[in-house]
Amino acid sequence: MSIDETAAAESSTPQNAPASSDIERLAINTIRTLSMDGVQAANSGHPGTPMALAPVAYTVWQNFLRYNPADPTWPARDRFVLSCGHASMLLYGMLHLAEVKQADHYGDVVDEPAVPLDHIRKFRQLHSRCPGHPEYGETGGVETTTGPLGQGCGNSVGMAIAQRWLAARYNRPGYELFNSNVYVVCSDGDLMEGVASEAASIAGHLKLANLCWIYDDNKITIEGETDLAFTENVGLRFKAYGWNVLKVDDANDTAALSAALKRFTRTKNMPTLIIVKSQIGYGAPNKAGSHKAHGEPLGDEEIRLTKAAYCWTGDAFCVPDEVYEHFRSGIGARGAKLYKAWKRKLKAYAKDHPELAAELHAIEHRDLPADWEAALPVFPADPKGTATRASSGKVLNAVAAKVPWLIGGSADLAPSTNTLLTFDGAGDFEPDNYAGRNFHWGIREHGMAAALNGMALCGVRPYGATFFVFTDYMRPSMRLSALMRLPVLYVLTHDSIGLGEDGPTHQPVEHLAAMRAIPGLIVLRPGDANEVAQAYRAALHQNDKPSVLVLSRQTVPTLDRTKYASAEGAARGAYVLAGTAEQLGGAKPDVILIGTGTELATAVAAYERLTTEGVRARLVSMPSWELFDAQDAAYREAVLPGDVSARVACEAGLSQGWERFLGPRGRFVGMSG
Repeated sequence: MSIDETAAAESSTPQNAPASSDIERLAINTIRTLSMDGVQAANSGHPGTPMALAPVAYTVWQNFLRYNPADPTWPARDRFVLSCGHASMLLYGMLHLAEVKQADHYGDVVDEPAVPLDHIRKFRQLHSRCPGHPEYGETGGVETTTGPLGQGCGNSVGMAIAQRWLAARYNRPGYELFNSNVYVVCSDGDLMEGVASEAASIAGHLKLANLCWIYDDNKITIEGETDLAFTENVGLRFKAYGWNVLKVDDANDTAALSAALKRFTRTKNMPTLIIVKSQIGYGAPNKAGSHKAHGEPLGDEEIRLTKAAYCWTGDAFCVPDEVYEHFRSGIGARGAKLYKAWKRKLKAYAKDHPELAAELHAIEHRDLPADWEAALPVFPADPKGTATRASSGKVLNAVAAKVPWLIGGSADLAPSTNTLLTFDGAGDFEPDNYAGRNFHWGIREHGMAAALNGMALCGVRPYGATFFVFTDYMRPSMRLSALMRLPVLYVLTHDSIGLGEDGPTHQPVEHLAAMRAIPGLIVLRPGDANEVAQAYRAALHQNDKPSVLVLSRQTVPTLDRTKYASAEGAARGAYVLAGTAEQLGGAKPDVILIGTGTELATAVAAYERLTTEGVRARLVSMPSWELFDAQDAAYREAVLPGDVSARVACEAGLSQGWERFLGPRGRFVGMSG
């Protein structure tokens, strides 16, 4: 159905909006005009949604958000997530007007604006803190990277979970340190994505009453009106998930928005969805209500007409002084007061509960307890051995007992992935026990992975588990873990054709190559039980990268470390198990054998046979390409001497990428299909 331009212009006239104060209207229109101007200057972007949702963002930030613009890393703050990241100018406008300070990936606050006006003028340009989609760690106040639709929704569930867990573990009588809410702005596109549906189902089951999604029901996508592809009753769907569903008929009605948000804050037993009817490109006489206001600049003439409709007389990128002052006296003053009170409470808490306060300090700084590595088990030599998934379960339980904020679970496969925490007090995270450390994600791999990112963004160390082949369902969120430099731990078992009779649908072939292709993701495939322990050591030391543990179903021998080198070398990505320069009497190896995971045992057997036959062989275990690449050139040369071209690598996966380590004369023994 086409939009009549005259009707659109009449219905979008700002004077038809519900009455609000002059300063409210001025502040809201400032958000709108900054958004229009930024997109126009970039000659690309999405102006229509910020224009429509400016009253929503204004109401949440100015009247509800427990947030201190002077410290956007405050652990007890409310979170504001823009899941529809294409509407990024809405967020950048708010960060600028609220005068939020800059912060980096490590939580260090810088005494400068997160979003200076000059950066809005350079929207979508290189080195601007206003990229096309919000990027965590690049711009202070951006809680998560939201580009792929639905991911912010999934992250928000993890944030709400983390806040509930932190409250359950650390709040004490007289010390309510954690009581924050998570506000999400999401679009039709977000709610069409499967990851948002999985996340919403998780949130409903867990009764996360601290979570509020504000759904922009504008009926427009890039191709046109949503009835081209999306005609379901969203409210009924969310009621079925167990959500409290509220409706606001006009996004411009700030009183109705406030009433709905107050109902959210009073709801104690379920998450809330507020369905807000809006008109995309509100105020634009010829493009409001049309997909023409969605994915392209309005144009200079349309902007001129729109600003006239707003009664706006300022130049491009104009911000009236009274708007800055309005936000200073609102969210600025309120946030500063809440923040100072919380800091005083935390100081007193540290005196009454020093051990818990020390844990909170470690969480905030992505540290671990000083003695946690002492918990790593050492496994005796065993020719029969054990599956690396089984030794992983033992290591995970030993380490988690020492690191209380290491929490997580599996997508309905905990008995198979060996990821259930079984020590006393671990418990299950459920609506009646938010202090539990075992999570049951159900068969929702993508929702789990997105939630893990949200949990990591709140400081806890989350892990998630499933079969390796099901990373096909998780990869978008895993890629975002790497982009955001989040120390998420993925425990992935049944790693090869060796899993057996389940057949090719469950047998990973290309998955190692796919994981290694993600920049910033540490992939570890340990070859025996002691390498598993060292893989956990290496993964947990990564405080700015996600890690993947790739583990077997089938058993592998536990190597005799009096005969072979210590497994501590695994933390360097690759190391010489046998056939060192000293063992070879200074002679150059005739051949280098490289193994990973279950195929390390094959490489060991080949090494033993070759040495028996008088061949000077070197045996190398290479559990992690990424960690090996991070070593200095001298170490890499010592393990894989450049003048030894006879090399063989054995791995139950594709050869893709192995040429870097094998060279032109090397050979790969593995899979081709």
